[in-house]
Parts: sequence; C-alpha cells; structure tokens
Amino acid sequence: QVQLVESGGGLVQAGGSLRLSCAASGRSIGGYGMGWLRQAPGKGREFVATISWSSTTTDYADTVKGRFTIFRDNAKNTVYLQMNSLKPEDTAIYYCAATSDSGGSDRPRDYNYWGPGTQVTVSS
Repeated sequence: QVQLVESGGGLVQAGGSLRLSCAASGRSIGGYGMGWLRQAPGKGREFVATISWSSTTTDYADTVKGRFTIFRDNAKNTVYLQMNSLKPEDTAIYYCAATSDSGGSDRPRDYNYWGPGTQVTVSS
C-alpha cells in the first residue's frame, strides 16, 4: 500500500506560482509512475502531468504544457508539481496519484493510489 498526501495548495492571483508536493509513505514510490490530476467544480477528474519512475519521461496535458513542471525525488519519496503563470481555469482540487505502470499514464483509471487532494484557487 502507498499512502499519498498532497500539500502546497492555496489561493493565488492569476499569473502567480505555486509548488505542490506529494509525500508518500507505506512503501517506496521508486517503481511507480506518478501523476498529478485535477478536478474542477462540476467537472470530471482530468490528467495534468505524469512522470516515469526514473524521471526520464514526462507528459503534460496541453492546457498546462509550458507552464507546469512535474518532478520527483525518489530518495525523499516525494513528487512535485511546479505551477507557473497560473490562470483562473486552473482552479481545482489537485490530486497526486501512483500507478503500477512505471512509465506513468495520462489516464485517470490507470492510477492505483490517490491522495486526498489539495485545493488550488486562482483569482482573476
């Protein structure tokens, strides 16, 4: 079992930045692909970014490409999401998740473990 807990969310003005962290416990995330997904009010859960177990591969949703960066530190059992140039449409609950697909995935259904989420609100 992998337990995940997100932190770093909050309220920020449009154009600002936030860094989300995801701390894992229970077992090492070293063999897992990791991802960030989000859910806006009234919408389904959507893919944001994913990273392979070795950090050699990353992928992003088109809506965040060039603004968000996912990275991980396996020694610290932690995954991060650096979010720059935030827009009001980025407002959502952000979830960290782990998949047994070590290459990562852009499909929410592929993720086995989820954190409780952290709220990100971007004001205009």
